Amino acid sequence: MTPRIVSIGTAVPTTRIAQDRARDLFATQPGADRLTERLIRAAFDAAAIEHRHTVLSQLDETRPGSGIDDARFIDDERVLLRPTTGTRNDLYIRAAPALSAAAARMAMADAAVAASEITHVVTVSCTGFVAPGPDYLLVRDLGLSSTVERYHVGFMGCAAALPGIRLAARIADSDPTAVILVVCTELCTLHIRPSADPQQIVAASVFADGAAAAIVTADPEAGGPGGLELDRFTTALTSEGEDDMVWTIGDHGFEMILSAEVPRIVGREIRGAVDRFLGGAPAPDAWAVHPGGRSVLDRVEAGLELDPAALDASRSVLRDYGNMSSATVLFILRRMLEDDDIGDGARVAALAFGPGLTVESALLTKRVPAVTRDQRAGSSLGQVVGAGA
Repeated sequence: MTPRIVSIGTAVPTTRIAQDRARDLFATQPGADRLTERLIRAAFDAAAIEHRHTVLSQLDETRPGSGIDDARFIDDERVLLRPTTGTRNDLYIRAAPALSAAAARMAMADAAVAASEITHVVTVSCTGFVAPGPDYLLVRDLGLSSTVERYHVGFMGCAAALPGIRLAARIADSDPTAVILVVCTELCTLHIRPSADPQQIVAASVFADGAAAAIVTADPEAGGPGGLELDRFTTALTSEGEDDMVWTIGDHGFEMILSAEVPRIVGREIRGAVDRFLGGAPAPDAWAVHPGGRSVLDRVEAGLELDPAALDASRSVLRDYGNMSSATVLFILRRMLEDDDIGDGARVAALAFGPGLTVESALLTKRVPAVTRDQRAGSSLGQVVGAGA
């Protein structure tokens, strides 16, 4: 049997920030000259984002002291501080496990898969480090068997969900009885900082926090019918871009370089990458494209000559949640699983972009079980999880 995603669960922190409030916070930081303020306002306004979620409850002035960040990221005068990487990573260690577990529990509930049925765990993250790692912590927090095989895909950036799903598909290919839990958790806002650097400003304008989990199996008896069959995967390195999307560790957080060339490189390369990926097959019926930013989606749409509505799911997730790095494409695929307009047999192309510049692709086929929509298990997209839960 073909490996398939049976279900997808999502989770976000409780603190939800409107984009205009985040814009004003960054634009009014001490030391921001007129040029910097104009750059900040232009970047935030052009992002096509309305709200983002964050574990940094202090960013919401209406809820001071309500989270677990201990006011170490902003002071009483609303001045952004510059905590060390150690301080930021400590919050990752405290906040990420609950978010991961919440997304996983939703996926397991939607698939009607018990903890005892999980045979493998694959975790994905690039926004923090800890050992024992996220894979171990999920086994502990979900009460999984101590014999569950565990793998971690680390520091591959926004594209990493698809390699994580690909690994799960390879496991299912080799062991048709395997039931694999894949969890992507990213706390991107841990690494925000006040800056006049245009690349840091762009990063601050789009990145957000969230987690998504998928149940993958080739066993037709596991998890119930339907889902997204995993037909094909492709990885492509572009001929340029190695210095344009870079994720490094600094003394005051992880530093993201996003040059203005990234959308242009995507626009130039996307047609060739997708043509090689499809290998002459007909165009997909639906597109799940990672929204690295509005300009990236615009370039993909133009480069592939897509109908403007083709990227509606990607644009709506960007609008409602921002760029949650690796987790984002799974939020989009969850919407497609729930979208009755995408019917049985529809072919879905998933695309994500990561440092390198790397294009990760997956071709999926949607299978709709013979049940009505109101019989499905699950809850709304983006389950809200307390930062200290």
